[in-house]
Amino acid sequence: MTQNRNFKRRVRARAAKTGESYSAALRHFRQPPPAPLDARTLRIAVAQTALFTDPRDVSTLRAAGAEMRVLMRQARDAGARLLHFPEGATCAPNKRIMSEIGPAEVGPSDWTRFEWAVLREELDASIRLAGELRLWTVFGSVHRLTSPNRPHNSLYVVSDRGELVTRYDERMLSNTKISFMYTPGKSPVTFDVDGIRFGCALGMETHYPELFTEYERLDADCVLFSTTGETPSAAPPFAAEILGHAASNSFWVSYAAHAPQSVIAPSGIAAPGGQWAALCPTDGSPAIAIADIRIEPGNLARPWRRKARGDLYAPHQVDGDPRSESRNSF
Repeated sequence: MTQNRNFKRRVRARAAKTGESYSAALRHFRQPPPAPLDARTLRIAVAQTALFTDPRDVSTLRAAGAEMRVLMRQARDAGARLLHFPEGATCAPNKRIMSEIGPAEVGPSDWTRFEWAVLREELDASIRLAGELRLWTVFGSVHRLTSPNRPHNSLYVVSDRGELVTRYDERMLSNTKISFMYTPGKSPVTFDVDGIRFGCALGMETHYPELFTEYERLDADCVLFSTTGETPSAAPPFAAEILGHAASNSFWVSYAAHAPQSVIAPSGIAAPGGQWAALCPTDGSPAIAIADIRIEPGNLARPWRRKARGDLYAPHQVDGDPRSESRNSF
């Protein structure tokens, strides 16, 4: 009875304050609470592909394109909305094959050796298929620039309409890449699929945590990192860093590398908790792995870490020499 009297008193108080009738004020209190924001979910696939390194060889360029399209169909059959490929999925040119003074010595790359027309045909075929399958497709390829500029090492982002919507150019190039092979990119790139935001990273950029925190500030829900994985022994640090970036930034990270390294570290999708949500096979074969990435609007980790990375702690810090403070504390 007391609870009922208190409720009626609140209704009358609102009516007196707002000038509403008692019935109108009562309707206010009987409104259902606002529905919580729905979590967003998207099924993505990550691929590991065969490693093709000779852009002079028309047959390998054709094989790379054909393999990509087989995996695209597999991803769509599995219900994926987006498929993420490794760096150089179309071809990852070998520095010695491209060297104008090679192959014994690495020097400036001779890009006239690349079968550009064949690459263009394979790109067009894969982009058309993305539209036919209604599948967002992100894959690594060399992006040709006007001579005498060196090309970019890039990730192409193709929409489910079969349209090239954006391109990410590797920014933090290795010593060989910057010295002899590629032009570096300048900017981060994000794009949205069904309300979920993706960022792009490439090559050896997993070694640079500032790029991943930059994508956190840009509200990325998932970062797509593509690398070659040419040497299996180099794979463990990359895989460990991927889990670390996912955990420290509270977002998903997709890790796409070539199949030869899978015997040690296969391609996979890391969840925000720093655990693998999906992994490709470890047998060195081309394959895909599938995960449903789920974005929880009520996750407090990201806003707290943003606050902590600001000036949260400055008002609580004490001035003085910590060494003298420690001596006086005993």
